[in-house]
Amino acid sequence: MVDKDPCGLLKGTPGYDYCRSDHQPGGGHSSPGAGGSSVTDGATDNVKDLADSLIKKLIGLVAPKNTWAPAKSDNALYEPFLWLGQHLAVAIFVSVVVVCALTAWQGAPRLRQMGASTGWALVAVAGMGAVPGVVMLLNRAVSEAFTAAFNSNESTLFTIIRDDMDHGADADNPVAKLLIIAALVVALAFAALVFMTRQIGVLIFVCMAPLVLASLARGGDTSAVKAWATKLLGLMFAPFALLLLSPFVQLAKGSLAVDAVLLVAADALMLRMIFHGVPYFGPKVARGARAFVENRTDSRLARGVVRAGAPDVYERENAPAKLRTVDTPGRAMNQDRGVLFAAYGGTQRNRGGQLTTASTIRQVRERADRTAALTRERQRARDAGRTQTANPPAPAAGSQRTTPAARRPGPRRTPNPPGSGQTPNP
Repeated sequence: MVDKDPCGLLKGTPGYDYCRSDHQPGGGHSSPGAGGSSVTDGATDNVKDLADSLIKKLIGLVAPKNTWAPAKSDNALYEPFLWLGQHLAVAIFVSVVVVCALTAWQGAPRLRQMGASTGWALVAVAGMGAVPGVVMLLNRAVSEAFTAAFNSNESTLFTIIRDDMDHGADADNPVAKLLIIAALVVALAFAALVFMTRQIGVLIFVCMAPLVLASLARGGDTSAVKAWATKLLGLMFAPFALLLLSPFVQLAKGSLAVDAVLLVAADALMLRMIFHGVPYFGPKVARGARAFVENRTDSRLARGVVRAGAPDVYERENAPAKLRTVDTPGRAMNQDRGVLFAAYGGTQRNRGGQLTTASTIRQVRERADRTAALTRERQRARDAGRTQTANPPAPAAGSQRTTPAARRPGPRRTPNPPGSGQTPNP
């Protein structure tokens, strides 16, 4: 009996050629079971390709090779800030020279001040032009280092995930593959949030560089430059927080389910990167992502992950010392503005801080039970003290109050009259 064409019913439809390619890969007719096997293999390959593309996009978002910040000093976005910073540095230098000339009678101190201002003004102007290139090179180094740490050899996280999809203990389990794909997609969402916050932060801090470096022209006060560099480097090196997962990579090898657990831990770490690494607005963005997740799911796992990445804190305007607090964006910017003004020679009054209204309300609610319990105990202790004072305890039966050294009554002794010649009785 001649085998019928299994694709004959599809003639005239777009699926006919696809069916023929499965059953006749080399132009010849294959066995009846080969079609199903080919379809299964094709689906497996599609899943692998999807995982590879997600991993590549994940690396590209967490540690991209290029930034939104200008790469050269002649960039149209950077040029206005560069012009302003250079003219500000020159104006400060001229002001210092004029002051030193008017007070030249003071001698050596003014000469030293003028020399320091001259040198630091040149350093500031040169640094303004070098900042974009330095940031670009540093970003490439961070990207390459991150790729080497997570996708370079058989002992890195993403390479192990690819290997486990082929040779893992649960590689043939479709649920395990679905789980790892879902974990990669969720991780990709957090990576996109990291990408947006880091890129915007780096762009802002690079554009701020001329205004901060111009403060050096006054005489070398580096406090503002240190604060600026600390926050910029924190943004640049934030992806290395994921290195905390490296010791556990070998433990996850061989199981897609454990790989998914590591990716969930990576989500919490990426949220922490935003919370601690992004200046000013990092805590608000991280807690906003947490609220977004908590309002849309009842999963304990999802809520636990976002709470680990964005913990409960009090926002501080000026808070008690023992509370775990973070500054509001306005207070944080005001403090750094004060550092910058001080570098320029100005002064800024330090504003006393206090908890924000929302944090105060939350603190009162959280401490309401404890406060009520303490109030009840104190009232109970007061009532007991009043009762004891009003009704003193009666003395015990058989007990008497004794006076010290009570004498027993004895015979009365009278002294001998004088002149009797007798001595008194002993």
